[in-house]
Amino acid sequence: MEKQTITIYDVAREANVSMATVSRVVNGNPNVKPTTRKKVLEVIDRLDYRPNAVARGLASKKTTTVGVIIPDVTNLYFSSLARGIDDIATMYKYNIILANSDQNDIKEVQVLNTLLAKQVDGIIYMGHKISDELRAEFSRSKTPVVLAGTVDPDEQMGSVNIDYEAATEQTIAQLIASGHERIAFVSGSITQEPINGVYRLKGYKTALENVGIAYDESLVFETAYSFTAGEEVYNKLAEAGATAVFAGDDEIAVGIMNGALDHFVKIPEEFEVVTANNSKLSEMVRPKMSTITQPLYDIGAVAMRLLTKLMNKEDVDEKTIILPHHIANRGTTKEV
Repeated sequence: MEKQTITIYDVAREANVSMATVSRVVNGNPNVKPTTRKKVLEVIDRLDYRPNAVARGLASKKTTTVGVIIPDVTNLYFSSLARGIDDIATMYKYNIILANSDQNDIKEVQVLNTLLAKQVDGIIYMGHKISDELRAEFSRSKTPVVLAGTVDPDEQMGSVNIDYEAATEQTIAQLIASGHERIAFVSGSITQEPINGVYRLKGYKTALENVGIAYDESLVFETAYSFTAGEEVYNKLAEAGATAVFAGDDEIAVGIMNGALDHFVKIPEEFEVVTANNSKLSEMVRPKMSTITQPLYDIGAVAMRLLTKLMNKEDVDEKTIILPHHIANRGTTKEV
């Protein structure tokens, strides 16, 4: 026999109170006598009543649900960001719908429209780039959007990031100080992803320029965001005569490091590696990886807090938020 849905009306009838009283108890309103509250809670427990979030959303025009679009849920970088989002969402009593977009432009638009159809109150987008189609959908929707770990060069949307240009420049300057002139730059797409192609690459070029090292395109590589891609790119780095590498993703960096170790190259004595994300992966491997430290949890948490302000139409002083970064020198770089 199909389980009958228990409604607020059933609870009110059983507890012999008004539906408004049940609603106040469910929503934690203090204006209920302790004895009445106890009686209502006992009935809720006995009947196994669960408030209907959808119905509540229709009444208030809010679903207290936030959609989070993530390119690859298996990548530790994104899962750390998502953790920060989820903790703040819980604090402000929002539910999360997590949607994986597989780094695919068409799927991103589909996923966004699916979330909007569910009447979410806001969207947090964690992608490597914003395609023109996605930007058009964001503009068409009146739903607030915040980017976490994604840059909007037009600064039309709220976003939370670190200063990728300064962080990369600092990293390359350190490798130069360690005696390297053939420093490779490896990242995801340079042509389509502004974090790589605009900010990180600019920081890389500036650091070389500052000491008079000529920019050499043969040391710049685009690759997929995966461990295997990193392993494969190592051979190209060796052919190009690179003695150090900056990698824009931790999985790529671990792949490069393992590629070097497979060729009996000593790290960091013969080849230095610095990665960019400081996900848990960077400390799991041996040697531990030197990295730019992004406050990943904080980026997610601050993005969610910014979204709550936008959803509640509060005044926001600054929609483009830059959080501090550092460089952690571990086992893949020599002491300068």
